[in-house]
Amino acid sequence: MSLWLGNEEPGVKDVNEQIPNAVRWAVDNGADVINMSVGSDSTEWPKSWDSAFAYAEEKDVLVVAASGNRGSGLNQVGAPATIPGVLTVGGVNRAGQASWDSSSQGISIAVAGPSEDMVGAMPGDAYAEWSGTSATVPLVSGTAALIKSKNPDLSAAQIANQIIRTAHDAGEEGQDSFYGHGILDVKAAVEEDVPEVDENPLGSMKHWMSVHRPAAPEASETASSPEASETPDTEQVTEEATPPVAQAPLNETGALPVVILAGFGLVVAGLTVAAVLHIRSMNR
Repeated sequence: MSLWLGNEEPGVKDVNEQIPNAVRWAVDNGADVINMSVGSDSTEWPKSWDSAFAYAEEKDVLVVAASGNRGSGLNQVGAPATIPGVLTVGGVNRAGQASWDSSSQGISIAVAGPSEDMVGAMPGDAYAEWSGTSATVPLVSGTAALIKSKNPDLSAAQIANQIIRTAHDAGEEGQDSFYGHGILDVKAAVEEDVPEVDENPLGSMKHWMSVHRPAAPEASETASSPEASETPDTEQVTEEATPPVAQAPLNETGALPVVILAGFGLVVAGLTVAAVLHIRSMNR
């Protein structure tokens, strides 16, 4: 199944809807390995992706994804390569060094492979030079397929473990953010014996969801269950409300305005008398 990455075609679904649909379609149609030569500039992913990748994990399908390319503006690994359980692929140049333009960096990178001066097939029986981790991912996906072909009973977790444990360490000793566990060795990954694992060394999407996406109680249960809350938010109305009784205004008799006006007049008169006396005293 292919994705349409763009909005030029009218009626094409958003890529955030296409990706989970594609993952589910691949799983339901018998895929053992899913190649995702796509990337993004966000480490997070839409919540709508959760169940699709958890579904792939549940059905024992390995997902391999590109880490992205600095040359395309992706300076760090973005989703779907940040999803737990996904085998994230970085890139190296011909000298076996982390590629600057045709790779990225991030703690989720599991293994690195050639990402420069690659050859890719084109429509119409043509071929073209190809660079970027999108070109590296098919090499790793193909390696996973070879391992599965030779050892059909291996789980997706064991296949991922086979690939990262046979990689040649590069960069800083041990796992790092440029090479992951090292540079891919196809022959060793397919032929060497590696201790089996019970869990995916790259993490578990289902476990991640249990921690970061805890299930919320159903709205209907919250509303109807007597145990939902000991004190109800509102009390049931059992009788008609009593209307308020009108109160007489304070100045109903009209006396208040008269008193106020009279008081104000006395103040004005007093000020006037004082002013006249003060002027007379000055004239003297």
